[in-house]
Amino acid sequence: MTETARSRWQARYDASRTRDADFTTLSGLEVAPAYGTEDSEWPGEFPFTRGLYPTGYRGRTWTIRQFAGFGNARQTNERYRMILGRGGGGLSVAFDMPTLMGRDSDDPRSLGEVGHCGVAIDSAADMEVLFDGIDLGDVTTSMTISGPAVPVFCMMLVAAERAGVDTTTLNGTLQTDIFKEYIAQKEWIFGPEPHLKLIGDLMEYCAANIPAYKPLSVSGYHIREAGSTAAQELAFTLADGFGYVELGLSRGLDVDVFAPGLSFFFDAHVDFFEEIAKFRAARRIWARWMRDVYGATTDKAQWLRFHTQTAGVSLTAQQPYNNVVRTGIEALSAVLGGTNSLHTNALDETLALPSEQAAEIALRTQQVIMEETGVVNVADPLGGSWYVEALTDRLEAEATAIFDKILAMGGSSLTSDRPEALAEAVRRGENPVTRGLLRGIEEGWFMSEIAEAAFQYQTALEKGDKRIVGVNCHEESVTHDLEILRVSHEVEVDQVRTLDARRQGRDDAAVRAALAGMVDAARADANLIEPMLEAVRAEATLGEICDALRGLWGEYREPARF
Repeated sequence: MTETARSRWQARYDASRTRDADFTTLSGLEVAPAYGTEDSEWPGEFPFTRGLYPTGYRGRTWTIRQFAGFGNARQTNERYRMILGRGGGGLSVAFDMPTLMGRDSDDPRSLGEVGHCGVAIDSAADMEVLFDGIDLGDVTTSMTISGPAVPVFCMMLVAAERAGVDTTTLNGTLQTDIFKEYIAQKEWIFGPEPHLKLIGDLMEYCAANIPAYKPLSVSGYHIREAGSTAAQELAFTLADGFGYVELGLSRGLDVDVFAPGLSFFFDAHVDFFEEIAKFRAARRIWARWMRDVYGATTDKAQWLRFHTQTAGVSLTAQQPYNNVVRTGIEALSAVLGGTNSLHTNALDETLALPSEQAAEIALRTQQVIMEETGVVNVADPLGGSWYVEALTDRLEAEATAIFDKILAMGGSSLTSDRPEALAEAVRRGENPVTRGLLRGIEEGWFMSEIAEAAFQYQTALEKGDKRIVGVNCHEESVTHDLEILRVSHEVEVDQVRTLDARRQGRDDAAVRAALAGMVDAARADANLIEPMLEAVRAEATLGEICDALRGLWGEYREPARF
């Protein structure tokens, strides 16, 4: 009997573990785990357009990973306990602006910002409070931070050590994606080369010591929130990912070992089918480049695993209860696109940090989709749809054209349709995508492309060609103002007082010696993770660690452009 794509899928499905659950419709009709023709692409088959696993969500549903952080570590710990207690499957840490910029809470530039857009973390002691009563060896934790990601990671590691957790078993994700900071979000500390050195050090350390941990989450979310199109989000994000693969290869790492430690973070915007097609195209493009250009030979090294967050930029202050509908639609697109984990925004996030009630509604949105709609019963239920397949192809083609522009900016004459030649350039250490990324950042090309896309969309809104309910149409409403969460100024006062007390109670000589050892290691171009861990164990603060490296590497200043 001739083997078909369907029979290959069936064999893999039969060999896989599925959940003990009811996989029938609401009316009791049996449904198959996947649908297609004998020779069509099936879930779990290269290039994974239809999903990574032959079982889809029958094997395992996505992780409900709600993004949260506000005030101090104690207050955020209480929110985490609420999320986990009500069915959340993982944590995602939001940090305040001083932490995101590598500043301590008592830094003059932190005034008025402590605890306001996330949690304030100054040292490993804060990390201990943040995860008090939460087993870091059992709960997967994502941390959304890039510029000071490595010292923050070291603080989490030390907090786990102090809690008696075997750190080699930790599982979770650190964002660490510095390319997207230069492209969109603008939260960097150093120039590109020092940041890439730190990222390379982290990749080496995790590959050797914490194999399940993902040291990089390549983020398209912030690119889309800055105003990009879906195709730009797709292309810029995957190109950033290719740059990190080239970084790993330049460190002599085995692509089949380190590539499974890369994950992705996408936006789920409100155009339902475009988002589904974007997620499907992302898996396909990544798998082909990983195999054909970067030499990955295993499925896991070719897989694009991704977290999704619903679009913050789609939320409106006008008629804020409409945001519940927008978030539900966006979350459903992520699920139908095969997301591995998901955060749903709260209805009040356009006004303030989520209230506890709004956070619960956001959590329940995912649970309704998971438990009531039946969308978990069939893998890639829209696969084979003429519209979805055509849109997937179109987005892939647009992304490919952008890749070729990035390659050209780096001085390469190669194009995406010549994977063998690109693979040879990578073997020669030319890093063709990385060169294009750095030139594009230097010249402001990414920023200008996003700005043009945002301008075109805003123009369409103002003309009424694009419509937003409650903003430029259906503006009448009976809704009232929301009660929003406000972070008290006392949070900053208390955080600064606590930080001062911790400085008074530590061994300053040990801190100074550890920071000096870290700087010496940086001058010698040694791996900085162990020296940084020693500084964190001595209770050096985030600002002190970053300032020590600022003294060596300086700070990045974006060139002025008009």
